[in-house]
Amino acid sequence: MTMRQSLIRAGFGMMGATRLHRVAAPLTRGMGVILMFHHVQPAKARSFSPNGLLEITPSFLEATINRVRQLGYDITTLDEALGHLRSRQARKKPFAVLTFDDGFRDNRDWALPVLDRLRAPAVFYVTTGFADRTARLWWVELEEAVRRTGRVRIAIGGERHDLPAGDADEKLAAFKFLYWRLRDGPEEELLDRIAELCANHGVDGRTIVAERCLDWAGIEAVAQHPLITVGAHTISHPRLAKRSEAVVRAELAGSKAILESRLGRSVRHLAYPVGDRTSAGQREFEIAKELGYVSGVTTRPGVIFQQHEQHLLALPRLSINGDHQSLGNLDVLMSGAAFALWNKGRRVNVT
Repeated sequence: MTMRQSLIRAGFGMMGATRLHRVAAPLTRGMGVILMFHHVQPAKARSFSPNGLLEITPSFLEATINRVRQLGYDITTLDEALGHLRSRQARKKPFAVLTFDDGFRDNRDWALPVLDRLRAPAVFYVTTGFADRTARLWWVELEEAVRRTGRVRIAIGGERHDLPAGDADEKLAAFKFLYWRLRDGPEEELLDRIAELCANHGVDGRTIVAERCLDWAGIEAVAQHPLITVGAHTISHPRLAKRSEAVVRAELAGSKAILESRLGRSVRHLAYPVGDRTSAGQREFEIAKELGYVSGVTTRPGVIFQQHEQHLLALPRLSINGDHQSLGNLDVLMSGAAFALWNKGRRVNVT
């Protein structure tokens, strides 16, 4: 467990034990929340699962939706939530928006039946290159390459690394080192080095995408569901802040145009890939607005306050993390108390 994971777990434990988040909630929970999900699928017994934090079970999704409503939230469409922000009118209940990133098959197969049964609207953000089978799930490629070898040998930035990967603990350590070392550098090198590992260890990235992501027929069918709004998640899932302005414009304009052509309707909402401070910033927010998006969601943690009306292209989200599947942790997240501390009292964090 990393230091960051230890701190998060300790924070959940402290607030859960003291119930301070319940005392703070009336001041810290804001007008509402945007919840972020990735994979929804039955649990699998795996000793090595570094991307497991992106997975929750269908039963926990159902429990989450029910708990959100028990806490007094209305689960609304994103357009309704934006309307509440713009109206500046006080509401009896805060809103909650459910969002699912990337366009995974399990969102259709496991999440959508839960959403349908509970009548909960949601946004599915689609990466068009995953539907086309041209973009890469590089974090899954890296996991599979490490899984298939007992030792990882790779050069990054001119520095050679020789990492043991014999058992699950060694594999996890190797994955984390490579993941963060590559993420800290140029995206082109990240993609090239992971492609090299895939070639060396027999990992087919195209097959990974085909197995995990919806094709166009699947996306078009999901888009017809009355509870689902489809948003854009770029063409190739790049970390936009690390790319040139020309690439950013091409990714944001192109994904919007492709989805609108395929679906025959306007696409107004955007999720920035990876979405943290190093992946999406002021340049990306301004370009997205210029290109006609009315909202953009990040992965910066936080709840929604009235002040976000002036920053609709830089909205925070709460990640429902597969490593912390408990309703007690959900209560802490929804209260907003942790983020009041994290953001040092700032309600808006877009810089």
